Amino acid sequence: MILGFRIRWAIGLVVGLLMVSCTAGVSEPSESVAAPTEAAAPPAELTATAIPSGLAQLQGKATVEFVINGERVVVEVDGTQAPITAGNFVDLVERGVYDGTVFHRVVREPQPFVVQGGDPQSTDPSVPVQQLGTGGFVDPDTQEKRFIPLEITPAGADQPIYSQTFEAAGESAKPALQHTHGALAMARSQFPDSASAQFYFALADLPFLDGSYAVFGYVTEGLDVVDAIQQGDVIESATVTEGLDKLVTQ
Repeated sequence: MILGFRIRWAIGLVVGLLMVSCTAGVSEPSESVAAPTEAAAPPAELTATAIPSGLAQLQGKATVEFVINGERVVVEVDGTQAPITAGNFVDLVERGVYDGTVFHRVVREPQPFVVQGGDPQSTDPSVPVQQLGTGGFVDPDTQEKRFIPLEITPAGADQPIYSQTFEAAGESAKPALQHTHGALAMARSQFPDSASAQFYFALADLPFLDGSYAVFGYVTEGLDVVDAIQQGDVIESATVTEGLDKLVTQ
């Protein structure tokens, strides 16, 4: 499987790199790597002030273990500061959504930036490389793509700011969860509420992303493995090892 993905990357690498982040700028992690499409736009109700019901939430912290290139990567997922973002991620891990998915985007030049993966389409060898980075999680119960709101808690605040970047909200504080090396965050298109399944690891401190993208956890073991990820590498497995009992749906 890994060899097959690497062959596909060898064919489509140049095209894929040229298309990365057209919607969000070349320096930003984006769930939609092509021009905005209907699939990348969230449903209208997510742009409202009230957070829609039915989304998974993590009430506390959880631990997730990845196996990547035969090596363990352990992350602590923080539902205290990002309950919906962390809950969505833990729910997808438990469903097995990330097993077999590919890291379709790795940016290290001109300086370390991010490794991005989690597109459910990447488990299907028939999906063109150029299309990777446009997919999200389709709920089998509703047959609709699940979107979650942008969720960032200011340092010292009791509640997150939803559906707005800090700049749009006029927020001057730093986020409680910041883009330090090893941060785990959700990718999205230019729509604030367009995150679905794709995530990224920060390969360096990236303070210019703070307040614009939702960090929801950090690597606690295996950061060297994350730093060595190459485009086309596969997540062999992802498992919730602690905290699954804190996952609820409201």
